[in-house]
Amino acid sequence: MKITGKVYLVGAGPGDPGLLTLRGLECIQRADVLVYDNLVNPLLLRYARPDAELIFAGKSAKKHTLKQDETNALLIAKAREGKIVTRLKGGDPFVFGRGGEEAQELGEAGIHFEIVPGISSAIAAPAYAGIPVTHRAVATAFMVVTGHEDPTKGESQVDWKSVAQFSGTRVILMGVERIGEIISQLINYGMTPDTPVAMVHRGTTPQQKTITGTLATMIEVARAAEFKPPAITIIGEVVRLRESLQWFEQRPLFGKRIVVTRSREQASELTRRLLELGADVLEIPTIAIKPPKDSAPLREAVQSIGTYDWLVFTSPNGVDAFFCEFFAHHDDIRDLGGLKIAVIGAATAQKLAALHLQVDLQPTEFTGEALLETFRKEVSCENLKFLLPRADLADEKLARCLEELGGIVDDLDAYRTVPDPDDRTGHRARLLVEGADIITFTSSSTVKNFCELLDVPELLKKCPGLRIVSIGPQTTAAAKAGGLSVAAEAKEHTIPGLVETLLRLGAG
Repeated sequence: MKITGKVYLVGAGPGDPGLLTLRGLECIQRADVLVYDNLVNPLLLRYARPDAELIFAGKSAKKHTLKQDETNALLIAKAREGKIVTRLKGGDPFVFGRGGEEAQELGEAGIHFEIVPGISSAIAAPAYAGIPVTHRAVATAFMVVTGHEDPTKGESQVDWKSVAQFSGTRVILMGVERIGEIISQLINYGMTPDTPVAMVHRGTTPQQKTITGTLATMIEVARAAEFKPPAITIIGEVVRLRESLQWFEQRPLFGKRIVVTRSREQASELTRRLLELGADVLEIPTIAIKPPKDSAPLREAVQSIGTYDWLVFTSPNGVDAFFCEFFAHHDDIRDLGGLKIAVIGAATAQKLAALHLQVDLQPTEFTGEALLETFRKEVSCENLKFLLPRADLADEKLARCLEELGGIVDDLDAYRTVPDPDDRTGHRARLLVEGADIITFTSSSTVKNFCELLDVPELLKKCPGLRIVSIGPQTTAAAKAGGLSVAAEAKEHTIPGLVETLLRLGAG
């Protein structure tokens, strides 16, 4: 029996990655092959498996990476190879998304498929612009029509007379380039020129731009604003509610393009916080976390863990790497014995709390110097044995100073940070083309690798207003050593502290 795969036609939503459905997320995570359009937020690609094949099949009004028949053939061919294919489409697959055509082709080819609905821009973009498509006091119905029909049909199938005479809200998708013709039709069929109109560009994203006017003024308003597709148009009295209901564009970091350079595994928390504040986030991981080149020293230390008095963690990555090795040789957390634990940073402590381990020593400031000062004041280190599982390029000062205090220190490589050249989301390319407002660095290694991966002098020349924000003193020192001027450093050396700094900088 010949094994065939399956195709999921998934609505990726209108642009905000938070509007992807749970079922859609499952389909992305399961996919062997991910085929996506240009209106799909690239941040969704980070949920794909590392070994998944990513294929861009983007379309715009005048440019096609793959023609529709080529996309259909691609889906069928990949499924016939026995693969799980997730076809990501902006908005909802069946709302002017040609998902019906793709499903027909799959059915005729005998390919199993599933439709996963998505949130359409027809309702999401107005909502993010502060315009409810229905309101009991204003409009009790709404209609959705396309402003961009199949050019091979010869004549329009949209009954513009019925649209004009409709008593509710009209939502027109993809009609920016024909807005003059559409307005002319509506006025000719009886709509009053003072009917309110709004147009929303890239709704639900940090690039969202909303303009308002009336049927009589909208053409000139759009021309003056140099308004471009993709966008939707909302026509009706509900548009007047925007003045009191707009919320998305009021977020404190709205429209600020901020670069996140953390590793792919760690970026999500900072990205999530920035997206909630309205920022346009470019995830450009500059480091990848890898096992040490030689794991034997750490393995030997773990096997003889009972000989140590103190276990010192300076980062969450160190916790992850140590316990990955630990549980490869021990079945019980109690095999740690009676050793004590010291940490730098709240995030590091949280990693240990998840393992139900108490921290015995944690300075209020998240620096190696503060930890050393705490040891000096509270612990007699003479002849105590310390294990420091850290990054291969970690500063040796902490280990050296503990030895000066009389301790016996094993400063071991628990993991490596290496440059991450992969640009799965296309955000690195976008940075080089569009620039950014702020670049965040969360470790000295992110700075070092960023400078190795990109032409920083050229980037600074292109973006003279670009500002650098650092999470702490070591990161700041690395940035200055790399020729970067740091605009701000987080007072609290944590992700929340970094976000607070960004808010202050954004307000300034």
